[in-house]
Amino acid sequence: MRTVSKRPRLLAVAATGTLSLAFVTGCGGGEDQASGKGPGKQGGATASQGGAADGPQAVRAAHQKTTAAKTAKMTLLTRARSGGNNAEVRGSGVVDLGNGSSEMVLLTGNQQIHQRTVDGVLYQQPPAAQRQQLPQGKSWLKVDLKKLTQQSGGSSQYEDPTSSFNYTKGISDKDVTKVGTETVDGTATTHYKVSVDVAELAKDNAQQAKQLRAQLGDRLPLDIWLDAQGRVRQEKIEVKPQGGKQGSSGARTSVSTTLKFSDFGTDVNVTAPPAKDTVDITDKAAKQGQKGQQGQQATKS
Repeated sequence: MRTVSKRPRLLAVAATGTLSLAFVTGCGGGEDQASGKGPGKQGGATASQGGAADGPQAVRAAHQKTTAAKTAKMTLLTRARSGGNNAEVRGSGVVDLGNGSSEMVLLTGNQQIHQRTVDGVLYQQPPAAQRQQLPQGKSWLKVDLKKLTQQSGGSSQYEDPTSSFNYTKGISDKDVTKVGTETVDGTATTHYKVSVDVAELAKDNAQQAKQLRAQLGDRLPLDIWLDAQGRVRQEKIEVKPQGGKQGSSGARTSVSTTLKFSDFGTDVNVTAPPAKDTVDITDKAAKQGQKGQQGQQATKS
């Protein structure tokens, strides 16, 4: 029987597509439970009735049109597979589409984790059973995302939920394929498949671009569903790491992350936990990230 660590660690549910890895550390992995429902079924609405304007132009404009809605409710589903092990994280909450602040409750197995992102800082409150492992009086983990990115050489697995919107801004016409009209949670949408040039995700940072290509290959597949106003209603990113092996078992880890947005304009008021309740693990997270990168490079040499 596998021993499950009870030490609390940051659950990395990066809704970014660059590395949407669900590191369910300390929680163990169970069988992947399929819901039996796809992300959107082929619906009766036509593109003219409910889909966004056709073509790459609509996809490129999705970032601006979605953030213009200011706020939304959000759900997240991340599934990770490594060898014969599966892990799943579900989340729900609210997000400020303008500044990226968000508040979510994450569920993995029978454990519940509270997460907030405020002013570029990520906070997570581990399950009650794990909080006793934190320093006396502390109940929240804290990671400064900007500092983490700098320490990690420009590459970080932790970003706010709106970061992936940026992926659609620099795509060319040939990168977009219209799938058709589909209904997502009762809303008529147009479904597009997008092939994102990984180099474009870090075109101003050569080191990060090199790291991303080594991890992901040259292209990142993205599925996006736009409503009649051209806003993102659903987004799915599936990552299958290239090259070296991933995970402690030596098996490669593939991860899919699905984000859904609804109730645009909902009230969002996210605040940081009191400083006295938090413990900063930014440096530790950066060291773990650097160790992971070194391991990947070692498997390639």
